[in-house]
Amino acid sequence: MVESHVRSRAAEEGRDMSYPPPPEALTIAVYDNHTHLEIADGDQPLDYREQLDRASAVGVRAVVQVGTDVETSRWSAEIASREPRVLAAVAIHPNETPELEARGELDDALAVIDELAARPRVRAIGETGLDFFRTGEDGRDAQQRAFEAHIEIAKRHGLALQIHDRDAHDEVVETLLRVGAPERTVFHCFSGDEELARICSANGWFMSFAGTVTFKNAKKLRAALEVVPRNLLLIETDAPYLTPTPYRGRPNSSYLMPYTLRSMAETLETDPSMLATQIVSNTELVYGSWEHEPVQAV
Repeated sequence: MVESHVRSRAAEEGRDMSYPPPPEALTIAVYDNHTHLEIADGDQPLDYREQLDRASAVGVRAVVQVGTDVETSRWSAEIASREPRVLAAVAIHPNETPELEARGELDDALAVIDELAARPRVRAIGETGLDFFRTGEDGRDAQQRAFEAHIEIAKRHGLALQIHDRDAHDEVVETLLRVGAPERTVFHCFSGDEELARICSANGWFMSFAGTVTFKNAKKLRAALEVVPRNLLLIETDAPYLTPTPYRGRPNSSYLMPYTLRSMAETLETDPSMLATQIVSNTELVYGSWEHEPVQAV
């Protein structure tokens, strides 16, 4: 079993790194469809069990635990196999692929992902995609090759695809249209504008919103949220990152997701319970039941 990786930024950044207080519990319990339980953060890091317990107490019923490399993908699959509140997504993050390619290890890593994808509680391939923010021109070919390989794995196993898309909207869309997107495709931590939201909507791709949608400077993101069909909406934390307002900058965890959901409901001028009910239905359509057999391949 992989131990949690403790990350504490308090000393180096000199700011409050305690976990925020819990929000008022949701009336309709929802799912966090993208989190990283293996990363412990803050002054007093929380074990993954405590994170799940805190989430359950405020109406976040279960999570999709997401791998970003071979080690964390194996950890995710293992935790999901014995924790009923967890399903797993497995992949090699695009920022990891150039170095693996340079060492001649990318194909072996992809083979591990393919093997893990056969496990019954692994329900998605992700996070995969393209990231041109941290990777320069010399690493883009490796990212592209890995992205297309992940798409093929998802389709062959009948799994959802969780996309990481940073500064690469056009290239991600072009790839999906060219090679054919899996039936259930999710833009994790959606960061596009209204135009990208309309493209995703036209193709039936799901859009998952994180704490960024609550930030004061996220007007374009909220404008994009307003044009998303309700049946394509998902919600996530991407914890321990992207903590929602009013606790931006402090450690994030699935139990803080009610802040994001209520902010989304306010933007959409709808009742939080109605929005939660729709998101629950959407999430189960993408990943299947946390209690029963996986979604069958089409």
